[in-house]
Amino acid sequence: MTNAPDPALLAKAETLVEALPYLQRYAGATFVVKYGGHAMGDPELQRDFAEDVVLLKAVGINPIVVHGGGPQIGAMLKRLGVESNFVGGLRVTDAETARIAEMVLAGSINKEIVSWIGAAGGRAVGISGKDAGLVTAEKVTGREADPLQGIERHVDLGFVGEPVAVNPAILHSLAEKDFIPVVAPIALGADGHTYNINADTMAGAIASATGASRFFLLTDVAGVLDKQGELLTDLDRARIEALKADGTIKGGMIPKVETCVHAVEQGVDAAVILDGRIPHAMLLEIFTRRGAGTLVHA
Repeated sequence: MTNAPDPALLAKAETLVEALPYLQRYAGATFVVKYGGHAMGDPELQRDFAEDVVLLKAVGINPIVVHGGGPQIGAMLKRLGVESNFVGGLRVTDAETARIAEMVLAGSINKEIVSWIGAAGGRAVGISGKDAGLVTAEKVTGREADPLQGIERHVDLGFVGEPVAVNPAILHSLAEKDFIPVVAPIALGADGHTYNINADTMAGAIASATGASRFFLLTDVAGVLDKQGELLTDLDRARIEALKADGTIKGGMIPKVETCVHAVEQGVDAAVILDGRIPHAMLLEIFTRRGAGTLVHA
């Protein structure tokens, strides 16, 4: 009589079997992952994230990481005694702030993420939108309400930009050589100036330009929640517009879902808003039937 197999080992085997059709479906696909928030500051979550990215590469998926760093920029500005002002959620960026932002994003954070992936057994290369003409930026003009006149007025945000063109050649070259690109949201404008770009927007533009199968936005919430606080797992544009209209989707979630919708309309198969604080959230979303976040599709 043989001994019964360990239930824990059986569960692992069943997990691998459940993942098989997804492994087959996504072999050779490109996944763009926007990484930031509290998960970036937690050593255990850093390790989990790096392991997930390396696993994706190992099973034949081509991950591209685009990272943020707003809190780290804020901390550095505070340390240097530089005051920050925000308009519509965007940091007003003068020349000095732009230099500090580039130092933190393309220097410190970018290389940290590269080192985490390397420690997990992957081969990552850190770049920014400035490298090989990856992203061309255009200056953004902010808007804020004028309470005295009851109207919106334009505000000069300084060196804050948005992507107007993406040339993904360097990303394809790195992927073909089995490297994992890690991209800082800094880019040159046609005017020769360096611009700081919102990382969600940068990631969405790169996902569209690379024809990504999946665009992941790792955030500090579970995803889009209904009025009862329950996760909404499947949304399209019409449903999103209805949820915005009734106040279910509000505040900082609005630009995230709009970024997802835009990416899908530009050719990305689907976008997913995920809680980056959950260990291995991406793997749960990709390789299990239930998923782990809010899927946005056409």
